[in-house]
Amino acid sequence: MKRKDFWKGFGAALVLAVVLAVAWKPICRMIPWHLLPFEISMSREAKVDIIQSYLDKYYVDDLNEEQVEEMLYAGMMAGVGDRYTYYLTEENLNQYMENSNGNFDGVGIEVYGTQEGEVVISSVMAGQPAEAAGMKAGDVIIGVDGENMQGKMLSDVAAKIRGKEGTEVTIQVLRRSTDETLEFTMKRATVVLESVSSCMMDGKIGYISISGFKENTYTQFKEALDGLQAAGMKGLILDLRDNPGGLVRSVYEIGEELLPEGTMVYTLDKKGNRNDLKCDGEYLDIPMVVLVNANSASASEIFAGAVKDTGRGTLIGTQTFGKGLVQRLFTLPDGSGLNITIQKYYTPSGTSIHGVGIEPDEVVELPAEYQNTALTEIPEEADTQLQKGIEVLRSEIG
Repeated sequence: MKRKDFWKGFGAALVLAVVLAVAWKPICRMIPWHLLPFEISMSREAKVDIIQSYLDKYYVDDLNEEQVEEMLYAGMMAGVGDRYTYYLTEENLNQYMENSNGNFDGVGIEVYGTQEGEVVISSVMAGQPAEAAGMKAGDVIIGVDGENMQGKMLSDVAAKIRGKEGTEVTIQVLRRSTDETLEFTMKRATVVLESVSSCMMDGKIGYISISGFKENTYTQFKEALDGLQAAGMKGLILDLRDNPGGLVRSVYEIGEELLPEGTMVYTLDKKGNRNDLKCDGEYLDIPMVVLVNANSASASEIFAGAVKDTGRGTLIGTQTFGKGLVQRLFTLPDGSGLNITIQKYYTPSGTSIHGVGIEPDEVVELPAEYQNTALTEIPEEADTQLQKGIEVLRSEIG
């Protein structure tokens, strides 16, 4: 090749490179990507612009720009691959905060997510719209207002169910106990969440059930505990079955009342920083049984793990869920939010139960005919886990 031809070619290539560097995006919009004779690396912003241009030009229906943008953020969080790390719209964030506070506008149900991705009702609150309509604990939510909810995130399903007081919502469920698909239409109401229930059983055995750890759970728990103590309680059954967890602070406050001095749980962050939550030496030292099952998760497992490791009580039931992660909620300037896993937690002995769960001291299954029945609908004498707890406490009380 002649020197003159070489420099001509080099100059042309240089000019082309400069042109592409300055104005590649307009050019690429005019030329289909598969016809370009070379690959071009794109910044994140540029790629989003290109995708937007294709949607604007080719998508057959009108675009919901707000929804596209919200899903962009949701997709970024979902890309982490952690089901507990997710994006919340402003509406979802407000509903999340309401639920954590213990009151919200809805139909009066508590729900949890299973390992299989189903959203299941854990409890139906007395006197609320869901109870009046005929919904039951154990129902699997498969649709809301005609939209398929199967495979949806727990937060999305909950947000769909909630709404302004007085507005109407239709929920479709699968009732596994009868294998029926049912539909319920009801008006939303303001719900004050009662996460604690209690009673005194024969032999001065106190019973406290906690359905979730909310802002107001400790206050309700302390009231129940004080009432049982005043009535002469000699032993305690703490029922954490179907409790999906909640606020670590709430379970820690309850742990302070029932656990011995020492570490209740400790956490490690991404830098290896350790934080111990320690109980003091003042606690109610009476025989205790804790009931758990496959739906006892997160904060419930923090308490159960401490009970088992310290020998404070007897753990009865079936293997727990296995969620050993701690999340923190971050609020963004526009009112939306991020729920991010920031720590892994460990039981006092240093065990990580994430993906594994906690095996009870006494493994007890419910009778086969009640496997798919809500706990509240199982007769007391047929609840083998509860009966085992009573047996253990009676032997300890003497």
